Amino acid sequence: MPRIAGINIPDNKRIEIALAYIYGIGPTLGTHIVTQVGVDPNKRANKLTAEELNRIKEYIEKHYKIEGDLKREIMLNVKRLKDIKAYRGVRHMRGLPVRGQRTKTNSRTRRGNTRKTAGSGRRSVDKK
Repeated sequence: MPRIAGINIPDNKRIEIALAYIYGIGPTLGTHIVTQVGVDPNKRANKLTAEELNRIKEYIEKHYKIEGDLKREIMLNVKRLKDIKAYRGVRHMRGLPVRGQRTKTNSRTRRGNTRKTAGSGRRSVDKK
């Protein structure tokens, strides 16, 4: 298994898709990286030479924040919003949707699957 940025890349996938297993790199960015480095995008990850792997590693380290650094930056951004008591920070603190979604209905993912209204989690009535 090739290893990039501390992540094991799956062997039998095309390299542009396999790069998406790294946090911070999606399919589009994977394609962009492979074309910039000059590696065939249809090549399987286990068929890469050591030299091609090193070129990909160096390009990613030089141009992008990934994995721990990216997660830390996102966490600090959210913490800053909470510290200054911005609206988005308050929504993060309360565990409510942050990006303007409605909360009267359809916020089960963010709030958890709690049903607080009468009749919404109704059980079938036992017959006498």
